[in-house]
Amino acid sequence: MAARTTPSKLRLSLDRSIERMRKQLAEFAPFLGRGTPTRSLEEFDLETEQVIEDLLGQASDLLHAYEYAELGEASGLVNMTEEAPEGTDMDSQRQSLLQRGRVLESCVAELEARRSAEPKKAKIRSTLIGPQIAEHMSTEVRSVPQDASLQKAGQLMQQWKLGSLLVTNSHSYAGIITDSALARDVVAKGLDPNMTLVKTCMRIPVVAIEGSRPIIDAVRMMKEQSTRHLAVTQDGAIIGVISVSNILRYYSGIA
Repeated sequence: MAARTTPSKLRLSLDRSIERMRKQLAEFAPFLGRGTPTRSLEEFDLETEQVIEDLLGQASDLLHAYEYAELGEASGLVNMTEEAPEGTDMDSQRQSLLQRGRVLESCVAELEARRSAEPKKAKIRSTLIGPQIAEHMSTEVRSVPQDASLQKAGQLMQQWKLGSLLVTNSHSYAGIITDSALARDVVAKGLDPNMTLVKTCMRIPVVAIEGSRPIIDAVRMMKEQSTRHLAVTQDGAIIGVISVSNILRYYSGIA
């Protein structure tokens, strides 16, 4: 008869995994100026990718996030046009290093969450990885009426320095309009921004995510829905918006 795996053995395995990932995080510190690296960044990246794959699986979103961090490009997060964090003078190499560090911290948090949840037999398991979406979203919920012109929407985005606006009808939020949609539809399709209504170019329905979910879940949903902006909800009500810029600020260590 095969031996049954006991919870203590599973916990021991997770303890070792956490120790291994913490070791990897400690070995990364010299690349941020906290000591002298003993090997090249390329060698460290190759080993780190293998460690994440071994401990969290080849399909792990955190493995993909680390690969994107190596590129240091916002486009990697959602496979779309690059959107860099606004208001930062940090060079791309430094941003890339900070993003790597944040991903490694998230790997440790994921393993610790697995360890704490292991004894529980809940039918539905919800694992939090690092900070919640609500901690890094834009709390200003700005909107534009669906019967407003595209020109008006563009003016409001410029006024409020936003990349998207929720679109309202007489009852609720009906969709979302983004700066990229404006550029695509107005320029590529040759639409008249003065005469074309927002409702003809808005995305429906509003793609939303709970604010209590971890940052990595927003990355996953953006990739799945091919969008750079998500409405953030709490108990079914929209309380903010999170964009690629917000996510890159977190991974770059920018408040």
